[in-house]
Amino acid sequence: MRVRFLVPGNIRHNSGGNVYNGRLAEGLQSLGIDVEVLAVDGAWPDAGNSERRRLGSLLERGEPEAEGKSATVTVVDGLIACGAAGELEAAATAGHGAWILLHMPFPDHSDGERRALQAAAGVICSSTSAADHVRETYGLAAKVALPGTDSAPVAAGSDPAHLISVAALLPNKCQLLTVEALAKLQDLAWTASLVGTDGVDPAYAAEVRAAISSHGLDHRIRLTGQLVGNALTDEWNRADLSVLVSRAEAFGMVVTESLARGIPVIVRAGTGAVEALGLAALPVLPGTAVVLTGSESDEPEILAAAIRNWLADAVLRADWRTAAHAARDHLPGWESTARKVAALLGVLPQMHHQA
Repeated sequence: MRVRFLVPGNIRHNSGGNVYNGRLAEGLQSLGIDVEVLAVDGAWPDAGNSERRRLGSLLERGEPEAEGKSATVTVVDGLIACGAAGELEAAATAGHGAWILLHMPFPDHSDGERRALQAAAGVICSSTSAADHVRETYGLAAKVALPGTDSAPVAAGSDPAHLISVAALLPNKCQLLTVEALAKLQDLAWTASLVGTDGVDPAYAAEVRAAISSHGLDHRIRLTGQLVGNALTDEWNRADLSVLVSRAEAFGMVVTESLARGIPVIVRAGTGAVEALGLAALPVLPGTAVVLTGSESDEPEILAAAIRNWLADAVLRADWRTAAHAARDHLPGWESTARKVAALLGVLPQMHHQA
């Protein structure tokens, strides 16, 4: 039982897809499956000809089943796949069809995405919203293996209340919106941290810094950069509320990471983050999925109103925190994700089938 897992080499920050890929590989290995993870260089999904040719050679390295040895199953991250449809088609024609693990749709590469998905041996999505996109856009069936969540201690919180937004500083993640909303709440006591790399889009990161300074919030909002280990644990432990209002989210693993610590989350309604918020089989509480469907100029006021309600209403804060604490016992772990993927790929060892 062997899996070759091709992941994009150009995504080095802690994206949800990167975390999922890493934890999936670890989970498959813990099930006794031989996993080879290959980081494929290239500016995926817009890699050059030489990078695509290298990918094609990797896809051609199919290892047929031999006595005492299972055939290799190849899985390709969707970021690579939608930029290399021709290589996936050629591999399928040669009998080396690869599975695609799609974390999010790529509307700017719809033709490549369509061709790659059609050529795939199978499609696994890490969210229901991504699987719905595959079905509704291309008429193809996709399986779903939702992300797992690591258990974590309950966050201690802070006084005054501390808000956290964990995401790379990117326009889609809308940190500018969060800053503009918080600027309207300077009459209330709070602090905030924006946790995520500022190196992917330096121009946007500069805009966020400028907005913080222009509103005189340097003493209230901290840009931490990407954090790992104890530094990240400490930030989570300080938090009382998590905010993820991305314009598009296939799932939003930060939501379940927050709930694992008993931290309630505000997300944008209509995105896959709502699925993450409801993953623990609890109702999505009013106000936690904020409807931001007006003009962009209205969004800071809408988000500010939701945060103001939470800050000013002790009963509401207690209700949200109680719900987040209850969610901790219902979040699936990464073992269930790995087991689901292994079963779909047909590489789950017999003893685990029987378990």
